[in-house]
Amino acid sequence: MTPKPAPTAMLSRGVLIAYGLPGLPLAALLLPLYVTLPAFYAVDLGLGFSVVGLVLLLARLWDVVTDPLIGSLSDRLVTPFGRRRPWLLAGAPLVILSAGFLFMPGAETGWPSLLLWTMLLYLGATMILLPYSAWGAELSPDYNERSRIAGWREGLVVFGTLLAAGLPAVVGAERSASLEVIAWFLWFVLPACLLLALRVVPERPIPAQPRLAWRQGLGLLWRNGPFRRLIAAYFINGIANGLPATLFLLYVERVLQKPEWTGLLLFVYFLCGVAAIPFWLRLSRRWGKHRAWIAAMSWAALVFAFVPLLGPGDHVWFLVICVLTGICLGADLTLPASMQADVIDLDSLRSRQRRAGLYFGLWGVATKLALALAVGIAFPLLDLAGLDTEGESSTAFGLFALAGLYSLLPAAIKLGAVALVVGYPITAARQLRIRRLIEARASQD
Repeated sequence: MTPKPAPTAMLSRGVLIAYGLPGLPLAALLLPLYVTLPAFYAVDLGLGFSVVGLVLLLARLWDVVTDPLIGSLSDRLVTPFGRRRPWLLAGAPLVILSAGFLFMPGAETGWPSLLLWTMLLYLGATMILLPYSAWGAELSPDYNERSRIAGWREGLVVFGTLLAAGLPAVVGAERSASLEVIAWFLWFVLPACLLLALRVVPERPIPAQPRLAWRQGLGLLWRNGPFRRLIAAYFINGIANGLPATLFLLYVERVLQKPEWTGLLLFVYFLCGVAAIPFWLRLSRRWGKHRAWIAAMSWAALVFAFVPLLGPGDHVWFLVICVLTGICLGADLTLPASMQADVIDLDSLRSRQRRAGLYFGLWGVATKLALALAVGIAFPLLDLAGLDTEGESSTAFGLFALAGLYSLLPAAIKLGAVALVVGYPITAARQLRIRRLIEARASQD
């Protein structure tokens, strides 16, 4: 018989909104950072695809060091204000300052400036995002309530992305104008959202924890099989998502030859993502989180297979594809983050530690390295295939390579992620047993 969970208090909608609000300006920052910025520096500023791809890859490698470090430090930090919240206050000024220099560069900007300000921006974003994610994972121990928390957070993240996606229609199609608006937007909205969250959202107190030797801690982390499987699938799926994100603008401009449709296509894609979140939450309650995620990745891979059939003037058909793949976005944003909180429970049971920061630090490494590899793979291959930065002498093979890197390669990679998630062991019933064991031990201590 499957055990039934004890009643768990649901967070109020006001608390969920306050917790999710910082995701709005952060998403408005991250969309142009991943989608607009590479093309802006490579094409508009003339640095070239290979140089920009290499610089952004190097900046992401910097995160390989900072993410687990900051995640681990946020686990150890003990203040009257909490473990997670002080990091949000420290990271915000760094994000605002570096975004201003990165998004509004001088006329003579070169690759050293791109590398410096990107590294500082990534550091500031890490100081906010990792403790912020760990904070959300610790708000509730319930299997399905965690999906609800992630759903509200990611819904507001997508809303912020919609704002960023709609900018070209408001300020014009020029990339420089939209980047400048985002920089000014951050100055005012990010501090306001962070202060509201810090005032309204509680941080659950953590009992005293026995000290854990670093070697023992690493051993427990490595033996966490569900975590290894989950982060591997998430990393592979992140590469699959990073390729079309990096190449979206180029695909619309060069293959469809409809740059004026860029804002609308992005807006529809992300709108479908946020609209589909309630559907994926219901499906995950019925099927389990991992099965619902498998369904979303498989559907996206199938739809992507039709992209190479499109050419100049097929923007309406591509709009349909944006709708169909956008629906899957809601699952990609919500379900893996909720599953991550469950594997942290398994670690807490074995280690007697609350190490959500460390786990989300490794999660952040997987996220950012996947996106960096997407840029580092795609841009040099486009150079080799004959896709020039000006778009005036691109070869037919170069355009075919662009379409294939945008769609066929991500579809194949997603199927690899699906294979890893099949048979994922932490179901609602097992998570409940883990949670009861943690509670029983806490009552004895």
